[in-house]
Amino acid sequence: MTYFQAIIMGLTQGITELFPISSLGHSVLLPGVLGWHNLVAAQSKPESFFLAFIVGLHVGTALGLLVYYRATWITLFRGLGRQLAGTRTNGVSSLWHLSDPDIDKNYRLLFVLAVATVPVGIAGLLFEHELRVLFAKPLAAAIFLTLNGVILLVGERLRRNGGRHVQFKSLDTMSVRGAFAIGCSQIFALFAGISRSGISMVAGLMDGLDHEESANFAFLLATPVILLAGALCAMVTALISVRFLTKWFTTKTLTPFGFYSLVAGLLCVVRFA
Repeated sequence: MTYFQAIIMGLTQGITELFPISSLGHSVLLPGVLGWHNLVAAQSKPESFFLAFIVGLHVGTALGLLVYYRATWITLFRGLGRQLAGTRTNGVSSLWHLSDPDIDKNYRLLFVLAVATVPVGIAGLLFEHELRVLFAKPLAAAIFLTLNGVILLVGERLRRNGGRHVQFKSLDTMSVRGAFAIGCSQIFALFAGISRSGISMVAGLMDGLDHEESANFAFLLATPVILLAGALCAMVTALISVRFLTKWFTTKTLTPFGFYSLVAGLLCVVRFA
């Protein structure tokens, strides 16, 4: 891999990991589109330098997210500390009674984030290697990117049709079941072309969150997930991306990203078929 290739891949990772258009899909497609045959050949090998490089890029993205959400994470863990201190008088069982009105709201959010991390963590450990070898190919990634566009657009349509007169939930009241469902949705992001943040947001919208809340939950959830999976370019561009997207989703929707995924996926299907 050349320095130029590494920089381009790092910049692409930092943007596409957070924009709901699949970083893994673009990591597979971009070398093929640009004719970087050394990277294309390494993508689906059981062991390769390319996998180690992609893992490093994910760590860089996670660092960018940690920088942006540092105050939030500090607040969440302070909530954990307060809740643990409360068990000295209320008993250990109070850690599990999330419906208790006296439970610390920051501890509660940290708990549901932990629950949402479990499904994709287990699935990744069991199936990530096999799925990467089978599907980390340009044509497969193009097909899944097309499907990603369909998921985003259908999710937006269902949300519009069903949420016109709905009082949206907040992260403070998210149920464990809802968090677990969002976590399960991320399993589909193991297929190159399906966006982790995009499918998490769609699942959040279906659970009753608005765009801003579902985006924040998706980005917070991404941090521990991709830390399990060092790139300065990825870190810097991730920080820029999350600043843009948190403003974008205060008033706008997933629709542009759905159309992008649909068009880019179909063009790449034609290119690699």
